[in-house]
Amino acid sequence: MTEYFEIHERDGPARLGEFRLADPRQTPALVDDILVDGGSEWVADRDRPDGDPSALTVLPHRAFPGGTAAEVRDSFAPATSAVDYPSAAVISSESPVDYGADAYVLSDAQSIRGHGAAFADAVVDVRETVATDAAVILSGVATPRNVAVLASAGVDGVDAARATAEGTRGRYLTTEGDYPLDELDELPCACPACQGPRDAFTRADCVDHNRNALAAELATVRQRIRSGRLRDYIEGQARHDQWLTAAMRELDDQWAYVEERAPILREAEIAATTSDTLRRTEIQRYADRVTSRYRNRFKNPLVLVPCSARKPYSESQSHGQFHDVIRWRAHLVSMTSPIGVVPQELETTYPAQHYDTVVTGRWSAEEIDFVASILRRYLERNEYSKIVAHVPDEGYRDVVERVETELDLGDRVTYTVPEGGHPTDDESLSNLADALDGELKYSKREREHNTVRAIADYLLGDGAGDALFADVDLQTTSRYPKIQVRDGEETQLATMVPQYGTLSFTLDGARLWADSDAPTKRVEIDGFVPHGSVLAPGIVDADEEIRVGDEVIVEGPKAFAVGRAEMFGREMAESTRGEAVAVRHVEEL
Repeated sequence: MTEYFEIHERDGPARLGEFRLADPRQTPALVDDILVDGGSEWVADRDRPDGDPSALTVLPHRAFPGGTAAEVRDSFAPATSAVDYPSAAVISSESPVDYGADAYVLSDAQSIRGHGAAFADAVVDVRETVATDAAVILSGVATPRNVAVLASAGVDGVDAARATAEGTRGRYLTTEGDYPLDELDELPCACPACQGPRDAFTRADCVDHNRNALAAELATVRQRIRSGRLRDYIEGQARHDQWLTAAMRELDDQWAYVEERAPILREAEIAATTSDTLRRTEIQRYADRVTSRYRNRFKNPLVLVPCSARKPYSESQSHGQFHDVIRWRAHLVSMTSPIGVVPQELETTYPAQHYDTVVTGRWSAEEIDFVASILRRYLERNEYSKIVAHVPDEGYRDVVERVETELDLGDRVTYTVPEGGHPTDDESLSNLADALDGELKYSKREREHNTVRAIADYLLGDGAGDALFADVDLQTTSRYPKIQVRDGEETQLATMVPQYGTLSFTLDGARLWADSDAPTKRVEIDGFVPHGSVLAPGIVDADEEIRVGDEVIVEGPKAFAVGRAEMFGREMAESTRGEAVAVRHVEEL
């Protein structure tokens, strides 16, 4: 049972937490001064410490360096068990064990520093073995340059041992590198240790500076987690060290680990400034759901158009011009890097309206490959009798032509933008109108119903939109994008949330969802009636498919409720502290 560590906020695998000591410590944090070592059992047998509410007691341990043979580790495994005071257990990342401690200190942290794959594998193996709400601590590895990447992987605590050692050697550490002290003509820092004359700056001062720089960087990391922007930060920060870039990319490849912890929505905008943005979990998840869950329900031709700087796209000037010509006679799908393809029904769904990218007028080969792969998968799943590519030459047309060849689309594709032209030119718009001549319009009712069903597919699973509303007199009211979903005129089922492009269910909608064949996301609670939120101790079980931000059904002997997940499903079931569900509506049974 994790009693003395609690997670308050999440940003993917990174967490903002708290060691619940007499003097609480917010994490990710330096933990040197709150660790009390119970002693090594290599030296002598140790009695269990009495514990201290003001410190994190490291239980008696036998630490193993990286590469220790498995049979040796197993032979000397400590008989560690849970205690009733704040505690940490020492474990090896090569054979992690859950001892019921509040935190786990990796004995082989030094052997994984500097190796991207080894670091990612080690942290993931440990995090997947110990309780989801336990802290992970790395000793002897943290510097101002690497601690953001450590935190992004799920590390909650570090010490200043390495920063101190580097200072005693005369190495001056910063967030972008480290320098021999005798090569610095001036000190690029304003911390207290760096305030005196340069010629009076000693190695002792360098130690103080390094610790200050590490503490300051941890404060930056915590703020980035609060704002949901840590990934944006490390895409730039990791560039200062090859192994950090490798570690970031290796973590991206740990799909099951990262995706489970990544929220389905954020308030923060994605800064798409590097090629690594294409690898972000939110981007990959969106592409995967669009090509495996979304199904086009319109019978009209497909019109492919470029994205716009303004979002949602339909509010931009360029897309307004497209709409004036198309006049609901075609299904509009936007092409964009880094998202891929965005059907008009999902233009508000995170992250389609929550990113900003660098505009150069040129696409890289990697961007073309990525968007082409998404468009190909989209067209393999969704059949159109006619495809109108209303896109400019650079990048966009390259993508369409590649997919046209790969899928052998033949004469089904029409290009309406002349070579060197722009989609909003008079000639281009005239060509677009000609390409859609004779096509019939679809109604507002069809647009809105298809939007609601498409969002349900995206959020809940393939076919959910049809299954959820199969026996409903589906009606939509209010104005897009804040559509209200009703069963007939009287019963409101859900509301479209324009900020995130999700569905917010009422109690009637939640009951309909629970009784339908649509995939559900259920949280089973104990015998109480939640008011405002459901805390983790009250949860009996939760579907593992639940992600932070998901709409969930809450059921128990005394209550039926609906709300938004604040933890992922497995975390809800395993955690002993923290808010698991923010309840919106509840009915006492």
